[in-house]
Amino acid sequence: MKDKPSEGIRLDKWLWAARFYKTRALAREMVDGGKVHYNGQRSKPSKLVELNATLTLRQGNDERTVIVKAVTEQRRPATEAVLMYEETTESVEKREKVALARKMNALTMPHPDRRPDKKERRDLMKFKHGEHE
Repeated sequence: MKDKPSEGIRLDKWLWAARFYKTRALAREMVDGGKVHYNGQRSKPSKLVELNATLTLRQGNDERTVIVKAVTEQRRPATEAVLMYEETTESVEKREKVALARKMNALTMPHPDRRPDKKERRDLMKFKHGEHE
């Protein structure tokens, strides 16, 4: 990996190269939408990424806090992309707690095996709207 501390690289391009988002357009959308914070502040996709900067980003239900360790313009294999950043221990612990809470919630409120049929839907609507006896 080439380090370019003097030039820097755009934030959206770095997020794409580090494999946080599948496309650059998606990375740009996330930055514009406020899902990515650079050193604790919202920023633009054109913000130049520097070494040891702190990024907080959301991916679905997960929120990660990472420290930039390398800067490159090229999208490399996932094994090399992991070397471009280091996730903080607090971030890892928080993600594990949230994942466990999601799993426990799924166990306490299971989804039915199938969708209700027409009669069951009508009965549910009657019940919800207070037409039950």
